[in-house]
Order: sequence, then structure tokens, then C-alpha cells
Amino acid sequence: MGQSPLGTPPKQTDAYGQTGRIIQGDACVAEGAAWLAQSDPRFAYALERTGPLPLRLKPDGFGQVLSAIVSQQVSVASANAIWVRLQKAGLNEATAITAASDEALRACGLSRQKMVYARALAEAGLDYEGLRSMPTPDVIKTLTQVKGIGVWTAEIYAMFSLGRADVFAPGDLALQESARVLFDLPERPTDRALRQMAVAWSPWQSVAARLLWAYYHIAKDREGIR
Repeated sequence: MGQSPLGTPPKQTDAYGQTGRIIQGDACVAEGAAWLAQSDPRFAYALERTGPLPLRLKPDGFGQVLSAIVSQQVSVASANAIWVRLQKAGLNEATAITAASDEALRACGLSRQKMVYARALAEAGLDYEGLRSMPTPDVIKTLTQVKGIGVWTAEIYAMFSLGRADVFAPGDLALQESARVLFDLPERPTDRALRQMAVAWSPWQSVAARLLWAYYHIAKDREGIR
């Protein structure tokens, strides 16, 4: 299914190639965190509280996109439980999803809507290896053509499965709330407003996301993402 080992990102073609900077390990995350802390004292404050940020790199391929779909609009605990059941049932591959009955998928915790999305993904025949060398905007465009894959899901995949350093997920409610608290905003920023804020965090937007999720966990005593 075009999967690559954890922490083994696609090769880059020139300085950073069409893919931009690729996060390859903890040192990359630490570099980005240091850059953010130097750029904005509020990030420095957050980093003092969170400590070193997690790498969070994952393999790429069908299973990771399906996992992101499972995570849509449910709690971290619920998403984890559903994903464990799918794995135990062997329903984390495209061929298995295509062959599975509604009853089998429902027994794992998938809603009717997510069953439709899972089947659409299984039938899409995405070129996961090809995604590795695509510019991030093209990755987002390709993934969001599949029913059930929104921009948030595509951005999360680009961030963690493809290791893209300069992608953000402003539609994430935990990121919005964390930004509200850290930057002392009068209200939670909209997707559009947070996307505009994140421009200033380039070329390390995905590290900014990691920092905001980590800060959210401290400020709200809750997990922000699986």
C-alpha cells in the first residue's frame, strides 16, 4: 500500500524539492521549535511549559488515511478504541474494507457515514507513493477529491505521514482553542483567521501545530490529537 517506515520520509529533489522541508527526526522538530521560540516570545513561553515536542511521524498509506477518517469528529479515546477494533478485525487494508459487510464495520464502531467514507477511500486507488513527491497543495487537492476526506484530514496526513514541515491544520478545534489561550485572543479564531496567523510561522507551521497541541494538553488537561 505504498507505506514507508516510520521516520523515513520521501527523498527531496533539490534544496528542499517540491515537497518543501521534510521532518525526519526529533532534531528537525527541535530546530523548528527553537525557531518559533526565537520568533515569538509566546511560543517561547509555551515551549518552556511543554518541554521537547513529540515527533509524531507515522507511516504513510491507506491505513493512515483511514485512521484519520476514524478520528473525524470523535474524541481521542473513541478514535483509539475504534481503530484498535478495526486492526484486530483486520479491517485496516483497502481490500478488507471493500469486502467487509456493514455489520462488521459497525461492530468496530464505524458510523454509517464513516462506512461510506471508508469504502470510498478503498475504491479510490490513490497512488500513495506518488503523494510522497507531490507539493503539499497538490497532496491536499488529491486527497480531498475522495469522498469523506476534508482539508483537515489531508493536512494531518501531510503533516504526520509525509513529514511536511510547513503545513498547518487550522480547522482543528484544539489548535484554535490553544491559539486563543496562548495568544490571549478575545475568542477562538476561525479556520480562516488561524490560517492567516499561521503564515507567520512558516517554514515551521507543522512544528507550531505540535507546540499548540502540546500546550493545549497542559492548558486544558486534554489530548489534542491521536
